[in-house]
Amino acid sequence: MTIVKSRPFREKQGKILLEGRRLIADALKAGAVPQVFFFSRLEYIKELPVDKLKGVSLIKVKFEDIKDWSDLVTPQGIIGIFAKPDHVKMTYPETQLHHSLPLLLICDNLRDPGNLGTILRSAAGAGCSKVLLTKGCVDAWEPKVLRAGMGAHFQVPIINNLDWEAVPDYLPPDTRVYVADNCGLYAQARMSDKAIGHSQQLLKFDKYEEEEVEEDLETEASKGWLPELEVQSYDLDWTEAPAAVVIGGETHGVSLESLQLAENTGGRRLLIPVVPGVDSLNSAMAASILLFEGKRQLRIRAEHFNRDRCYH
Repeated sequence: MTIVKSRPFREKQGKILLEGRRLIADALKAGAVPQVFFFSRLEYIKELPVDKLKGVSLIKVKFEDIKDWSDLVTPQGIIGIFAKPDHVKMTYPETQLHHSLPLLLICDNLRDPGNLGTILRSAAGAGCSKVLLTKGCVDAWEPKVLRAGMGAHFQVPIINNLDWEAVPDYLPPDTRVYVADNCGLYAQARMSDKAIGHSQQLLKFDKYEEEEVEEDLETEASKGWLPELEVQSYDLDWTEAPAAVVIGGETHGVSLESLQLAENTGGRRLLIPVVPGVDSLNSAMAASILLFEGKRQLRIRAEHFNRDRCYH
């Protein structure tokens, strides 16, 4: 139990830990493969679909043991170890597939488990077709992320631990990539070790030096290493082609690779204006605002399309 809580072990062994009856039931429904259940009372096992329990080790333990292993304030008496779900083999809910939109989410440098779980919940709620997580993000299958996700992991495909070079392979044809610029000119462009040229350079913008920032941006862009991306307001139309939204972590900001991908696909920075003097939005908030704005735009586009079709 202790070992399965460590990310290197999870990735090496391909196992995840799920706790609580509802999360386990959602996982089983979506086709996740259970391996071991630890439970304190037999009725917790009887609540599960019997056809899904073939070949599973069922181990009855004291409730005190579950309390020791649990991450929950009030443990529910059942913990499951599952094979790490493969998004290709999963069965996502029909309603989710029916409401799926040409809208993707790319998480870039998201380190906070609570934020990522909340973001996954918003992605499922908005009808994202999939969520991509680049290397440097917290593990989507960490217990705190699972807890904050409230079952979203089994409603929307999640592809974890991607190199930036692999990201385009998971995007539909003609996707435009947009970068959440939830703090305007104060955004950070982080250089990764692989980024060309200024490999270890970190660009941070001081909110009290806005004019200098603009000059710095122009000179750096003219040197050709910082992609030139137009900034547009988040509520202007950006869903005419399949869209992927990049959300950066609050500490490290977005990576240079995300800006390059946005530039290569004809995307832009999406600015959520905040009142001057207010710090930038929390990344989970920014993600929710942008995804539901994308959903709104797509709904209006569909309504116009249907109206035009009726007239013709």
